[in-house]
Amino acid sequence: MDRTRGSSSPTRSRWLPGALALALGAGLGLAGGTGGALAAEPAAGPGAAHRSGAAQATEQVAEQAADLNVARNAGFESGLSDWSCGTGGAVTQAPVRTGTGALRGTPAGQDNARCAQVVRVKPDSSYTLSAWTQGGYAYLGATGTGTTDVSTWSPGSGGWQQLTTRFTTGAATTSVTVYTHGWYGQAPYVVDDLSVFGPDGGGGSDPGPAVPAAPAGLTAGGATSSSVTLNWSAVNGATGYHVYRDGARVQSVSGTSATVTGLAADTAYGFQVTAANAAGESARSATVTARTAPGSPGPGPGPNPAVPRHAVTGYWQNFDNGATVQKLRDVPAQYDIVAVSFADSTAVPGQISFTLDPAVGYASVADFKADIAAKKAAGVSVILSVGGEKGNVTINSDTSATAFADSAWALMREYGFSGVDIDLEHGINSTYLARALRGLAAKAGSGLVLTMAPQTIDMQSTGTEYFKTALAVKDILTVVNTQYYNSGSMLGCDGKVYSQGSVDFLTALACVQLEGGLDASQVGLGVPASGRGAGSGYVPPSVVNNALDCLARGTNCGAFKPSKTYPALRGAMAWSTNWDATAGNTWSGTVGPHVHDLP
Repeated sequence: MDRTRGSSSPTRSRWLPGALALALGAGLGLAGGTGGALAAEPAAGPGAAHRSGAAQATEQVAEQAADLNVARNAGFESGLSDWSCGTGGAVTQAPVRTGTGALRGTPAGQDNARCAQVVRVKPDSSYTLSAWTQGGYAYLGATGTGTTDVSTWSPGSGGWQQLTTRFTTGAATTSVTVYTHGWYGQAPYVVDDLSVFGPDGGGGSDPGPAVPAAPAGLTAGGATSSSVTLNWSAVNGATGYHVYRDGARVQSVSGTSATVTGLAADTAYGFQVTAANAAGESARSATVTARTAPGSPGPGPGPNPAVPRHAVTGYWQNFDNGATVQKLRDVPAQYDIVAVSFADSTAVPGQISFTLDPAVGYASVADFKADIAAKKAAGVSVILSVGGEKGNVTINSDTSATAFADSAWALMREYGFSGVDIDLEHGINSTYLARALRGLAAKAGSGLVLTMAPQTIDMQSTGTEYFKTALAVKDILTVVNTQYYNSGSMLGCDGKVYSQGSVDFLTALACVQLEGGLDASQVGLGVPASGRGAGSGYVPPSVVNNALDCLARGTNCGAFKPSKTYPALRGAMAWSTNWDATAGNTWSGTVGPHVHDLP
């Protein structure tokens, strides 16, 4: 799930073959391909055969020596300087191939997270365009070459993979646009160490980043008895920031805010921040002093309401992306579980934090906490969603699993959350994620609310990491609300292919989980609350209700009809309560009563 705004523009024709989706769903690997023709190397002239081998070698060495990387900030060590990116492009500090920064593109809705740069080139010359990629679908290409524009792509990988293509410039071409992007509705991609090797077009080579300036505008925001939130102004060229407490570095982040935890109650601390990139670390900012609140967060988040037999889950956006901005108190009562989106990752593997976005309009953190308490008093479970656009939390060891459990429990205690939602879309390790969730359950007890929101392809078979995680924690799992959108065609439990946006897609794919080992009470249908809430796959609320009836009662089915009914089916999920509000709360007003009326 993402933070970017859905588009209301007409749907464009996109290529995502059903065969490709099926191959991925079946666990088949695909090698990278070339989306455009590769420019051919210039043929040797007629006189080449009459030159001596030594002369040719000398000329080749001279020609190679003249080639340089004409791209600027090619390793993203100076942030996004020299690059033009949409809302889906950002610099990340992990993973990186070399240096301290890389580009992370997060496709969402009609945005494929394209980043581009205009490079200066020499006419009638050959160039080699290359980049290292990781994560989801990644495309690399060049336009405006004056001859044949080129591109190449990869279906994604868990490790670094190099993409390479070549182009030749036209007789009058002095600049070319090189670009990279992901694919609609697919997982984020990461790019590092991009290069455009060829003759100097007059712009020279990349001089590399300079040490950034010290951050300005450091302020201390909300303080609890054990934490202080800090904010500061962005520094041009910085790829990350280091936070110091009383002279000791305690945290590293990629954004311009941080919450320092583990502090003593009613104690004053001095904080400073530095900016960093591959060239080094800046001087420290001016010191700001903040005092933690007295008292303690208490022994736990308080009693949690019971989740009803049939429940509606909604994601509440802790950010403004064009959907209706709302406070938790504004979320309709039809929602039984409200997932606050999203937790933030920290520099510590596995650790999460949470910062209330001022854009959502709360006067204070205390006001937000009061809304959580009021929702719980009304029987609604308010949980913290982990993942989404920026929550790339890595849990791949016992240490990181412990860090997740400890930090999630601390946030539950501090804010009153009833549990967590797992919405990790960048790859997971089922062994250690299951350990982390069990570690949290050991602290929170039987009242823990644990939900998941995997992408459709992540639940195509019991062999995927997400499905294995769900089965490994089945005894503490509340519900899995698979995202039945932004996915293309997929396989149903009967082995047939179904296209998204239909009642058959919802029922046949939910059947995979229902017959794959999850209890019916642990299966929910995840859909967009409005046509603007996703890039593709939206269905009207009436179709959602038909799918619920088909699975729970055996009525209102499409071409697919399950071999048996599942009356204990948990319910449905919407992305998001904000997009629902934008559409007049039609989704919750239609689907909510229907879910609660299931047998």
